[in-house]
Amino acid sequence: MSQHPDLRPESAMPENQCNVDGPLTFTYKEVDGISVLLDVYLPPDDVDQQFTGQAIQYHPAVVYFHGGGLTVGNRRSWFPTWLKSRLSARGIIFISADYRLIPPGTGYDVLADVKDAIAFVAGDLNVQLDQELAHLGSDSRFRIDPTSIGVAGTSSGGFCAYLCAIYAVPKPKVVLSLYGMGGDLLTDQYLAPKAQSFLRGREMLDPAQFSEYIHPTSGSPLAYHPQSYHIPGYPANPRMLISRLYLQLGVALDYITGQHEPSLSVTLRKAIHTEDPFDEALISDHKIIFPQFNVTSDWPATYLVHGTSDTAVLLRESRNLHSLLLKAGVEVVLEELPGREHSFDYQPGAELEHKGSFDDMVQFLYRHLT
Repeated sequence: MSQHPDLRPESAMPENQCNVDGPLTFTYKEVDGISVLLDVYLPPDDVDQQFTGQAIQYHPAVVYFHGGGLTVGNRRSWFPTWLKSRLSARGIIFISADYRLIPPGTGYDVLADVKDAIAFVAGDLNVQLDQELAHLGSDSRFRIDPTSIGVAGTSSGGFCAYLCAIYAVPKPKVVLSLYGMGGDLLTDQYLAPKAQSFLRGREMLDPAQFSEYIHPTSGSPLAYHPQSYHIPGYPANPRMLISRLYLQLGVALDYITGQHEPSLSVTLRKAIHTEDPFDEALISDHKIIFPQFNVTSDWPATYLVHGTSDTAVLLRESRNLHSLLLKAGVEVVLEELPGREHSFDYQPGAELEHKGSFDDMVQFLYRHLT
């Protein structure tokens, strides 16, 4: 682990030292009086014995962004226990962050939030950790090394991680993306209206039933109907279906960019199927939130994982980003999992089936963070 230059002398640790088992929640920004939160998971104090002679341990951190199509979820949704537990075992601090959802937000709000999250983690978080741990009577010695921060994300959280790779200050040292969105947004998956089932064989949605949810002002928790419902386990929070509705209608990029009139999706839908090279001027006003147009040689080392049978975020997105990163001279790994669908890491038995892959991902993070 990297060592901070301002280490304080060792102080005697009381026998009744209080370890922090659950997350510590902090507000990393406020928007219109609403707190935007992140959770910090500190490793157990006994996980790393090499610093037992120091009062404070400055360790790397990984900031994770949840999935949900940018339209639903929060920092505790679809929680990657496999990732958090492996990082904690290596003395790496795990942080899971909220960000504003679409709608009423746009990709620009997401960009602002993820930048602010990284700045907070590298800046004020240690001071607030000191205060919170003192209040709890905990002697946990783990603090953030601001020079060793990585980012991770699943699905739309991959989009967040990519934006961090491009714009966050300090720049993350490493990126992990599982079936990440944003490697290629100019595809029929986002732009073409769908007339038949296209995602996991699920039913087509009736837009009329979602009119009141197209521009909601709040609502994000996951909610499912009980097993007694006529479709057991069906999403009970309408926001859980909005991202699929946008894909079905072929208007996802209108909501991500905020450009509805004229519809950016309609313009791009026509352009990507011509024989002429794509004119980047068509997205010039929004180019900064298209990760694929912002790959440079200073992009952090990146590990991409994608199932070959993903029907939500197509494999071609990770393949495209992998190609762009290689051309830019960035260290990048693409692991393709045959036959795996979206969210494969949350399926029953995933820990046993994908243990090797999980270990490889964390080893990649560890190597670049330490």
